[in-house]
Amino acid sequence: MDRSDEIIIDGDLQTIFKLGSEIENWPDLLPHYRSVTILQERGNRYMAEMKASRSGIPVSWACLQERDPSIPRIFFRHIGGFTKGMEVFWTFDEREDGTVAVRISHDFRKGWPVDAFDRFVSDTIVGDFFVGNIAGKTLNTIKMIAEDERQRSRQEQDSCAKAAGTAS
Repeated sequence: MDRSDEIIIDGDLQTIFKLGSEIENWPDLLPHYRSVTILQERGNRYMAEMKASRSGIPVSWACLQERDPSIPRIFFRHIGGFTKGMEVFWTFDEREDGTVAVRISHDFRKGWPVDAFDRFVSDTIVGDFFVGNIAGKTLNTIKMIAEDERQRSRQEQDSCAKAAGTAS
């Protein structure tokens, strides 16, 4: 499976990166995440146990996460569960119009000896059915939160500008 999901967000890059990288907060922000337990933390590297739901079907895995706010980029490697070996990259591209293109790329092959069966499981079941659903919900929810925050910020700036204009 070599799959990418992308969304354009009208939000602040640092806010979007924070929402995507701080997995310890995901169960509070993302309704499809049941729990995230940080098992180990070393600087910008984390080991976590993650539990999510795909339309009521529970899924779980262990992962290593690296957060690099300077690029910005987020990297995951699944180290436990059915998707052990999966690599996931989050990239953020700030665009000229002030929006941010966020892409989640997944690379996974189960590695079973019968190639056609391996591709079916990796691409169709893991990729299309589970990853596509969970990644899509994650991106859409982060978009909603970041865009709401930017809208509130713009409204506050407009209110301050109007108040400053009436004070002169």
